[in-house]
Amino acid sequence: MNRLLQSAVILALVSLCAPALAQTLHGTLYKDQNCPCCEGHAKYLMRRGIDVEIKPVEDIAAISKGAGIPGDYQGCHTLMLEGYAIEGHVTVEIIHKLLKERPADVVGISLPGMPTGVPGMSGPYQGPYEVYAIKKDGTASVFASQ
Repeated sequence: MNRLLQSAVILALVSLCAPALAQTLHGTLYKDQNCPCCEGHAKYLMRRGIDVEIKPVEDIAAISKGAGIPGDYQGCHTLMLEGYAIEGHVTVEIIHKLLKERPADVVGISLPGMPTGVPGMSGPYQGPYEVYAIKKDGTASVFASQ
């Protein structure tokens, strides 16, 4: 392969990779200070390109409520990312779906509780589990299944 062609191929590859590198996501994961599973979910997110700062808190319910997540949809941690609250052990694929669609009337998404077999939780997967979109008015509807 001649040098001109090599240079063109390298330039093309770099230009394809640059947008992916520029789109690294950064979020803050607020977690119940006594819950060990949240670090597992944070590691899962980081391995898949979402940079997470972990902040243990005494009252995770207050963080969730402040983000607009009603009590029935709260979990053991809340990830604040790109203006949305992501409650519980939601997969990266569903997080990317939220960020691609960017619904204006939604404050966040939630996989309530601590179901087994989801990212960060041990035990057998017993899904599919429903992930809910939480609207600004406090209502919820199914957003996706995982």
